[in-house]
Amino acid sequence: MGETRATYCNRDCPDTCRIVATVEKGRVVRLQGDRQHPVTRGFLCQRTNQFLHLQYGPDRVTEPLMRKGGKHVPVSWDEALDRVASELRRIVDEHGPEAVFHYRSGGTLGLIVGTASDLFFERLGPVTVKRGDICSGAGEAAQVLDFGVSDSSDPSDLEHARHVLLWGKNVATSSPHSLPRLKAVRAAGGRVIAIDPVAQAATLRHADHFIQPRPAGDLALALAVARELFEHGGIHPEAATYCRDLDAFRGLCTSRDAAAWCDLADVTFDDVERIATALREGPTTILVGWGMARRRNGGAIVRALDALGAISGNVGIPGAGVSYYHQRRAAFRSPVTGAAARTIPEPLFGPALLAADPPVRALWVTAGNPVAMLPDATRVAEAIDRCDFVVVADPLYTDTARLADVVLPTPTLLESDDLLGAYGHHHLGASRPVVAPPPGVRSDLWIFQQLATRLGFGGHLDGSVDAWKTRLLGPGLVEAGVDANRLAADPPVRNPTAPDVAFAGRRFATDDGRAHLLTALDDGAFPPPRSADFPLQLLSLSTPASQSAQWSRGAPSPLPVTVHPDAAGTIADGAAARLVSALGALDVVVRHDVRQRPDVAIVPKGGLPSLKACANSITAAALTDIGEGGALYDEGVRLEPTSVDMPDASH
Repeated sequence: MGETRATYCNRDCPDTCRIVATVEKGRVVRLQGDRQHPVTRGFLCQRTNQFLHLQYGPDRVTEPLMRKGGKHVPVSWDEALDRVASELRRIVDEHGPEAVFHYRSGGTLGLIVGTASDLFFERLGPVTVKRGDICSGAGEAAQVLDFGVSDSSDPSDLEHARHVLLWGKNVATSSPHSLPRLKAVRAAGGRVIAIDPVAQAATLRHADHFIQPRPAGDLALALAVARELFEHGGIHPEAATYCRDLDAFRGLCTSRDAAAWCDLADVTFDDVERIATALREGPTTILVGWGMARRRNGGAIVRALDALGAISGNVGIPGAGVSYYHQRRAAFRSPVTGAAARTIPEPLFGPALLAADPPVRALWVTAGNPVAMLPDATRVAEAIDRCDFVVVADPLYTDTARLADVVLPTPTLLESDDLLGAYGHHHLGASRPVVAPPPGVRSDLWIFQQLATRLGFGGHLDGSVDAWKTRLLGPGLVEAGVDANRLAADPPVRNPTAPDVAFAGRRFATDDGRAHLLTALDDGAFPPPRSADFPLQLLSLSTPASQSAQWSRGAPSPLPVTVHPDAAGTIADGAAARLVSALGALDVVVRHDVRQRPDVAIVPKGGLPSLKACANSITAAALTDIGEGGALYDEGVRLEPTSVDMPDASH
């Protein structure tokens, strides 16, 4: 029997699970969820269960690589760091710090990685950084406008709900640790309603009713429900005291009749009344999925859902709320000021870099794989290739790393030593290495300390990992007597400053303490019908088998596309086809599913452009209405038959 050691998952996922690893002879042989952790509850998602295929897989980078003679070759750390320091200094001296772009994403959510990298580039320049957020920009911006902050009640509060609305949230894949709480709601006589353009079979097993609006029809559906509440009872008697612009929101909802809203959403009035009844009866929690906000009208959708919760009184009390995000950094502090020479919207990475004036000369990528993650992948790769000097720090040899001049190998989640919050609950953690990294791998903190010394500002990043952990603890933790060792131990620490019930007493973090309601819509709030050339809406969705672009057992190639049989035309189930957008085309294998709407084409999120199996290769770069998020789910596509036999993409 091997030794068991505990750590936390640091990948971009709401749950930040506590992992129990079994180690034999210095190698991890098994991963399990910690039974004692109040969120993990003894089980891990498939993505983490299968992580050892990445930990010990062929794409693992275990020594620095440098491009020489057109290919990557192993080099020493001194040679790699000397080259990086020399190039950064040269580019800053010749072109100014704005010629350096630091792109940091969520490949690890470790706070030391994020803080050390941001602080390094702030001291180097400050340099160019990204703004907005490819995933959550619109939704977070919406809740900040409405409530003053995007935050949620403790997940355990869900069990006080009489009804739960899974609005665009595929909990079985994106939030599996909420499933026991949904079961508890139903066991106590509560009801769960799933609202989603996509029929997610695993989630629907936990729902009592399913409503399937057209893609982006959630806004019209929410306004139809609000109209019903205004006209037939359902507005909290004190709503005018804690909601600003209640009359203006009423005017927006009544600007169309119920039939018109239902037509825009492609739902029945019975669907509207079912949601309205759940809100009237309360307490009702709306669990808001992130996919809806990845549309051009994404901010308006989330604002409409916020308003539904507010006007019906389903905020600020046990069992109720509009839950989109938990403040994962709230318990920590940061020495980073956020200064930047210029900013570039993350969803426009490719076209913005190509058009940047003055040009971006050097690119550093921390915890990200923009070639696979970002829309218009071809132009993303072109923009990276145009840079004079590119550095990628990553444990894996990604599609982005393939374009780099220098690849610096960093630890995996099983080798990480860092602090972690969560955006799906209020518990905190400190990851500890369950195995040592390979001899040629170094931490991001060590890398930036070495470079800072070479560049003459080492004092700003000095300190051991433990010293950094202490440095980042917020005052609430310090006052509660919680240190970094305590964050790594049992039982797990809950952020002592986090609310049990968000916005308790219906007091909000806005300037006047009230919820601010949506009052107007822009011209793009209701997308026009799909064109005859591109009749299907492309939806690239999370799957149990991958963490964004990280596929534990290999990304599917060719890409599977799931459509209603009517959308496939003459293309048979399992047949080869081409999935075509205005931007390009992909070879795919078609899967029929009668549960899906006939106006959608569903593919796995992530995938690899190098395998010609990535939806971002045919998705245009565009921004959401607010928050500068990525409007990833507005791409129109069509299916075309091919004569090529395709292998089974499920293997």
